[in-house]
Amino acid sequence: MNLPQDWLPDAYILGLTGAGLLIALVVWLPLALRRLPLSLPIVCIAIGAAFFALPQVTFKPLPLRYPELTERLAEFVVIIALMGAGLRIDRVFGIRRWSVALRLIVIAMPLSIAAITAIGGWLLGLSWTVALLLGSVLAPTDPVLASDVQVGPPRTEDEDEVRFGLTAEAGLNDGFAFPFVHLAIALAASAATGKAWLAEWIAINVVWEIVVGIAAGYLIGRAFGWLTFHVPAKTKLAKTGDGLIALSATFVSYGLTEIIHCYGFLAVFVTALTFRHAHRDHEFQVGMHELAEQIERITMMALLLLFGGALVSGLLAPLQWVDVVAAFAVLLIVRPIAGLVGLIGHEANWKERLTLAFFGIRGVGSIYYLAFGLNHMTVEGAERLWAIVGLVILVSILMHGLTVTPIMRQLDRSQGRDPDFV
Repeated sequence: MNLPQDWLPDAYILGLTGAGLLIALVVWLPLALRRLPLSLPIVCIAIGAAFFALPQVTFKPLPLRYPELTERLAEFVVIIALMGAGLRIDRVFGIRRWSVALRLIVIAMPLSIAAITAIGGWLLGLSWTVALLLGSVLAPTDPVLASDVQVGPPRTEDEDEVRFGLTAEAGLNDGFAFPFVHLAIALAASAATGKAWLAEWIAINVVWEIVVGIAAGYLIGRAFGWLTFHVPAKTKLAKTGDGLIALSATFVSYGLTEIIHCYGFLAVFVTALTFRHAHRDHEFQVGMHELAEQIERITMMALLLLFGGALVSGLLAPLQWVDVVAAFAVLLIVRPIAGLVGLIGHEANWKERLTLAFFGIRGVGSIYYLAFGLNHMTVEGAERLWAIVGLVILVSILMHGLTVTPIMRQLDRSQGRDPDFV
C-alpha cells in the first residue's frame, strides 16, 4: 500500500518527535537506572547506534566529515557541564581542602600525558608531536560523563572525598590540559616553519591564558553573584527564581575569556565556583544547578546519540590491534597508576584512593580536544587518531558505566552512608 506523499511526515515533524522522546528519556532514564549497573551514556550510545544503523538513515555523523561542528558541539556540552560541576560543589576553595583534586591535576594528569605520549610514540609509531596531542587529548577526565561519581546538588552536604575529588578534578583539568594541546600545535608549526616556540608557549599558553583565565572567571563570578544576591532587594536576580542566569553566566564567562584569548573552560568553572559561594545557603543555588543539569543532560544525550551513530558508521574501522592494546593500557594501567602516585601521602584510605584512581572517565572533553587539535594542525592519519580516541571513550563509558553503581554503593556502605539516599 502506497501512502499519499502529503501523508508522509517531513523532517521537521520527525525532529520534533525525536526531541520530545529525547527529553522524556532525559527525565526518566536517570530514575530507571539509579540502582542498575548501567549508565545513561551506555543507553544513549546504544540508541544512537541502533538508529543510525537503520538502512533508511543515510547521514553518517563521522567527526572528520564535520570537524568544525564536532568541535563546537563538544565545546558547548563541556562548558555547560563545567558550570553544573562548579555550582554543585559546596566546599570552599583552599589548598588543603582541595588537596585531593590538586594532586590529581598537578601530579596525575602530567604523568598521564607523559605516559600516553610514550605509548603513542613507541608502541603506536606516531610522531612525537602527534603522540603528545594524543596524550593531551586522553589525559583529562570528563566533566560531562562523570555525573554518577560526582557530588550531589548544592546544599546536600554529601561531599565525601571521592566524589569531591572526581568532581573538582573534572572541573579543573579541562582547562589545565589545554597548554599541552597548544604545545603539540606549537611543535607542529615549528617543524613546518622553523619558528621558535618555547618562549611564546610559556608566556602565552601557560602563564597568560591560565592566570588571566582564572582571574577573569573569578571577576565574572563575583559580578554575577553581586547582581543575583546582593543588589537592592527589588532588583536582585534571585528574586526572579529564574535559573537561566546560570546559563547567562556560562556564556558570558566563556565568551569574554575567549575574546581575550584565555582558557574559557577554566574561566567557566571558576565563575561557577565564585557564583556558588556568593551566597552559599540561598535556595536559588539549587534552581540554577537544576537548570544547568537539565541542559547538560539534553546536550550530552544528543552528542552521545551521534557518537553511537559514528560507531556504526565506521569510526573504529582504522583501528589496528596495537591501538586496542593502547586503549586498554590508558584506562587500566596509565590512569590508575598515575592516580595512585598523585595520591601518595594523601589522607585517604586505600579503598578511596583506588576508587579515585580508577574512575578516570574519558568522554566529551577528549572529543573536543582532538577536534580542536586537528582543526589547528595538519596530522597524517587523523582517521586512526579518531578511532583510538573513540575506542577509549567507548571502553571508558562501558567499563565505568557498568561498575560505577556497585562500586559507589559499596563505598557508601563502608563509610556508614545509605547508598539509596546519596
